[in-house]
Amino acid sequence: MRKYNSLDKALIIYVKYIVVAFVQSSPNRNKEGIIIIMDKLLDLTRDFDAAKAAFEAYLDEYDRADDKIHLKIVHTYGVVDAAEDIARRMGLDEEDVQLAKVIGLLHDIGRFEQIKRFDSFEPGTMEHAAYGAQLLFGPEKMIRRFVKDDRFDSLICTAIEKHSDFKLEGITDERILLHAKLIRDADKLDNCRVKLEESMETLLGVDAKGVGEGVIAPKVWESCMARESVLSSDRVSKVDYWISYIAQYYDINFPETYEIMREHDYVKRIMDRVPYALPETQEKMDALEAELEKYMDERIRNKK
Repeated sequence: MRKYNSLDKALIIYVKYIVVAFVQSSPNRNKEGIIIIMDKLLDLTRDFDAAKAAFEAYLDEYDRADDKIHLKIVHTYGVVDAAEDIARRMGLDEEDVQLAKVIGLLHDIGRFEQIKRFDSFEPGTMEHAAYGAQLLFGPEKMIRRFVKDDRFDSLICTAIEKHSDFKLEGITDERILLHAKLIRDADKLDNCRVKLEESMETLLGVDAKGVGEGVIAPKVWESCMARESVLSSDRVSKVDYWISYIAQYYDINFPETYEIMREHDYVKRIMDRVPYALPETQEKMDALEAELEKYMDERIRNKK
């Protein structure tokens, strides 16, 4: 996964001066245009570093030792990396790659206040995406702490506000829609890692055995067989929550995201983390795994 470190930035500066020297050797070349492009590339990496520093300062307002806060900090940076990986695989230009990283950095900013107030991720306690968008783009314009340039405010706000919607609807601008889709994919992609690394107690309040003892609710299973995400209100048992985490992978926008998931064998590994007590539950989980992986492979094969 590509990350820009101090060596990368030094290389960009070096390349800039090589380009300048090259164009100066020929008066017919568009020196100003090339220099502007190089400056823009360097500014984009500076902008993300500044946003990251401001985000770290914001996190100092919360208890980093809290398990849920820690989970969301790690998840945030995981989403940043996932967004960059997907964007580069898609061949997006550098401006869109850096925008995707900034949106990834800020997408869950509302979660920290939700945890502080309610010690919960449950949507019934707070609509964290809407709250995060209001926090950033409300009267106080907190977004200016992280992004000085206001040209992308509408794009960033919409992508953050809609990243956890059950279905992505109502966006007509192509570039905003691109980033709204990208952050949703990056969020789900890092959630694969979360579901493998975090303790079940942090995720669901019980151990893996407790998760596997439940019965899958009929409405939950209907959604799975329809290749749809599961409505929060349809979940009854802990195993319903677990299966809903897997069913959400039907709602992936880009085949590049599925490629990454297949490379890491995420679906099978997540499925296998829980011992399912009832044979019927195990059979259904096996069927869902086979059906979802078939769907993922179809999407990858049909990639344009």
